[in-house]
Amino acid sequence: MSSIYDSRQRLKYIFIVTAVLIAIASVVVSDSLIKNLANEERQKIEVWAEATRVMTNENPSLDMNLILKIIQGNTSIPVVLCDEQDRVLSYNNIQVPENEPETYLKEVVKKLKHKNDPIVVDMEDGTYQYIYYDDSIILKRLLIYPYAQLTVVFIFILIAFLALASTKKAEQNKVWVGLSKETAHQLGTPISSLIAWIEYLKSKEIDASYLNEMEKDVKRLETIADRFSKIGSDPKPEAVDICLSLQQALDYMNTRISQKVKIETQFPASPVLVLMNESLFAWVVENLTKNAVDAMEGQGEIVFRVDDRKTNVRIDISDTGKGIPKSKFKTVFNPGYTTKQRGWGLGLSLVKRIVESYHGGKIYVKSSEPGKGTTFRIELRKFKA
Repeated sequence: MSSIYDSRQRLKYIFIVTAVLIAIASVVVSDSLIKNLANEERQKIEVWAEATRVMTNENPSLDMNLILKIIQGNTSIPVVLCDEQDRVLSYNNIQVPENEPETYLKEVVKKLKHKNDPIVVDMEDGTYQYIYYDDSIILKRLLIYPYAQLTVVFIFILIAFLALASTKKAEQNKVWVGLSKETAHQLGTPISSLIAWIEYLKSKEIDASYLNEMEKDVKRLETIADRFSKIGSDPKPEAVDICLSLQQALDYMNTRISQKVKIETQFPASPVLVLMNESLFAWVVENLTKNAVDAMEGQGEIVFRVDDRKTNVRIDISDTGKGIPKSKFKTVFNPGYTTKQRGWGLGLSLVKRIVESYHGGKIYVKSSEPGKGTTFRIELRKFKA
């Protein structure tokens, strides 16, 4: 079961890594296209600069109409032509306000100097002119596009992941409820039959001690059926002394576990009231005790400690078993996770469901050290009269 769960986890991580790699590859391709477009724009400006230089020299042997078309063909790239003193000679695709246009253009030139390397135009008379230009609107949009694309991809991954997790949880809930209800239903018929047989045997000359033991087992079966019937329903909680409830559950377990396992309790002297369903919580205690016994391989010590605080009650269950690796602190509560050769890996998952869903509390691994033991902690709200 542990290997199946681990394989599922690996598939989940593979999905995430694959999605991230696709997103990164998309950004890299987009970045490459943007660089190519930026190079093309620079080449266009260089052609525009050459056309401007030729136009300025007014060489009669050249087709001036073609040169004029080249100059007028730039309709998207903001460009400013300056002399050696940075005085603006001409500009294109820049909206200049009517008031103080020179001041505005000087500020534009300052900004453009930091945008792209200027193109130097040799006027062939010992002077030079400089062309400063900005990225076109299309290029600016493309610069933003990879980040927008990456954001959309990650949002999509997150939504898909949450949807899958939500669906999986809903399916697990249906399985829990369906299995529990069906188990309670299936137990009902043989329990009724056993009760009838016990009443019949009472009328015969049968040793009463045997019948008493049979009645205890039947009552135990009735308790189990009642617990299963409560899963998926909304059992009514009652104010219960948590210390007394724990002691009763432990008294039952004491006679059903190895004599080499010692159970110790550290409870407050005064009652500690908690709003809970006693039958379901006894199931939690039994599961945690069995889990501790298995971890200790039938030999060791289990300590149940109750800490009465202002707003809540903390219950620490410590064992001297083989411990849990820190990487598995959360994993142990997942359905299907088990380190045993036999078993469904539902014990701690059931415990977590009862504590959190039916009692509004918390359960987690407080501490654990391989080879020395583990401490589980349960936190429940105190009852306020």
